[in-house]
Amino acid sequence: MQVIYPFTAIVGQERMKRALILNAVHPLIGGVLIRGERGTAKSTAARGLAALLPAIEAVDGCPFACYTDTPLGLCHVCEGSVHRWRGDGERNASLRDTPFIDLPVSATEDRVVGTLDIEKAIRQGERHFEPGILAAANRGILYVDEVNLLDDHVVDLLLDSAAMGVNVVEREGISVQHPARFVLVGSMNPEEGDLRPQLLDRFAHAVDVIGIDEPRGRVEILRRRTRFEQDAERFTCDFAAEAQALGERIIQARRRYDSVRYTDKDLYTIAALTSSFNVDGHRADLVILNTARAQAAFDGRDQISDRDILLAAELALPHRMKKQPFQDTVLQPDQLEANMRQARAEAEANQEAMEEADGDSAATEKKVTRVMTPRN
Repeated sequence: MQVIYPFTAIVGQERMKRALILNAVHPLIGGVLIRGERGTAKSTAARGLAALLPAIEAVDGCPFACYTDTPLGLCHVCEGSVHRWRGDGERNASLRDTPFIDLPVSATEDRVVGTLDIEKAIRQGERHFEPGILAAANRGILYVDEVNLLDDHVVDLLLDSAAMGVNVVEREGISVQHPARFVLVGSMNPEEGDLRPQLLDRFAHAVDVIGIDEPRGRVEILRRRTRFEQDAERFTCDFAAEAQALGERIIQARRRYDSVRYTDKDLYTIAALTSSFNVDGHRADLVILNTARAQAAFDGRDQISDRDILLAAELALPHRMKKQPFQDTVLQPDQLEANMRQARAEAEANQEAMEEADGDSAATEKKVTRVMTPRN
């Protein structure tokens, strides 16, 4: 049995770890792109995240690991056999490890989405579907190393499924769909080429990682890695308590996410912030809102704050900022904080203006009603 290097044992790289955790809290945020040089724990972090998540309960025999506690979002296999596992309190289910699927660069479209047997459907009238990588990754983590070398069409399919939580396969008038809710993690070395801007924007978060320059941190990395190679099981046990606590915290945050509230002022702040950086489209606004809610849920709160929005913007904006040729898209913390303060000030001014307008409208309506009311 392979022993995975513990997620909680990774030294530094806090922004990368935070992006992975928040996507684990709410997989529909839309995935993480990790850009960095070789040897910066990109794949180690992705595998470690899957290892710390608790086992999932799924319907026995289901190739898509369908939930056992709800009939919503079931695959076509389970839809025809719900009565066999949801009757009289008996559930034909078992626990499975959280899936971690490694997608090879050479993967084809059929290997990713699955294949339909058209001949069997025509001759025998049976809908036979051979699940692909997206099916195996449902409720887990799908990791793509060197995503910049993957075929653009395949990357597009991955991003569509990650955003919608559903994989749809259509061939010759026959359609099959199944749940495909997973955390998409892509990693790449920018020295080997970049993603096209259209695909880059589709990743919810982008994190740039570099090696730790500070000697003390590098020494700690050496110590931990050496201990892991000498006795992996003992090293893993040393971090087991931290890993279990983090996994439980993620599960609690998942349950709390839907109850996290936000105000119109928060929405205006997000809109003003993205506008101040001249970000195209509206995807960044939605990503920041969803990420801020996940951050609040992870921190155990039911209301997003300015800090949540700021932390979300750190992950959602760098790869969406417009840049000139030969210019790096580096989001300076001071610039982000200054724009955030300006955005909040605009939101507060806008709210005051709206309240005044509402007050004037209410007074006008009251006056009109009084004039039009017949006297006795």
